Amino acid sequence: MNHKYESGNFLRDLGAKVRALRLASGRSMQALAAQAGISPRFLSQLEAGRGNISVARLARIATALEQSLHSLIPTSKQDVSLRGQVWELVESCPVEDLEELYNWLSTRQKKRIPRSIALVGVRGAGKSTIGKMLSRRLGIPFVEFDAMLEREAGISLVELFALHGESYYRQLEHDVMQKFLATSPRVVLATGGSLVTARETWGMVLRQCHSVWLKARARDHWDRVSAQGDIRPMRNNPSAMDELKAMLKSREPLYAQAELTVDTSRHTPEESVSLILNAFADSLRGEQAPNPARRGPATTRGAAAARPA
Repeated sequence: MNHKYESGNFLRDLGAKVRALRLASGRSMQALAAQAGISPRFLSQLEAGRGNISVARLARIATALEQSLHSLIPTSKQDVSLRGQVWELVESCPVEDLEELYNWLSTRQKKRIPRSIALVGVRGAGKSTIGKMLSRRLGIPFVEFDAMLEREAGISLVELFALHGESYYRQLEHDVMQKFLATSPRVVLATGGSLVTARETWGMVLRQCHSVWLKARARDHWDRVSAQGDIRPMRNNPSAMDELKAMLKSREPLYAQAELTVDTSRHTPEESVSLILNAFADSLRGEQAPNPARRGPATTRGAAAARPA
């Protein structure tokens, strides 16, 4: 008598799931097979429900699809245990519900994660200046994420956009961030200004890091970028300031999801560093677990005694 996991139904459901994830990722069968190190013929058999794959090879497919191994295993309709039923619900959850569930479970279980500090904001917010000062105070590395992306791509970000377009850039950004957060020690991370517009990548940062929005007035962004010697955004563009203000306004709800807001137009770099250290003092000392559920405008209360957000 066949075990239930050797039945045609299980292999059929497994194949259907792999095929659905492959199509959703936009990969051809040949491309996925090459990435996973298996033959296109075997992948075709697997998707058709006729391939009895080993765990090791299935793990390679999961990695190529940027999925966890357990997410590829179809839920058995015969599993009526509480865990089985919960997992069946989780499988169909949209990203928003998964984020809410993660926050609730992390808070309830007091999950301890050695957390990096991620600085977000539009160029000219002070991420490099404050980030370097903060890394020295904490004795941990400072990392510019845009520089990391350029090293990975082998070309500048300007060339990357011109040659491959935004969708390729966003995928690379997601992949590099995922790998970095999974393997790096604790760091101070300066992110790209537009990272918050990539929902899944920004969600990873919010879950894995203490996030700080370095907020500034449009004029200060403008003056700081100009002082760095870069006038390209303003050259021959009389609407440049209006466009900057519109971008700041459109991204404000996304930046406001950060755990802490520091207004660098109102505070010196030294004061900004002190606000960040004070806000995260307990978790940076390891005296209490960080709380991933504390996000959004209300989470600026860590610095509320010094100034309103």
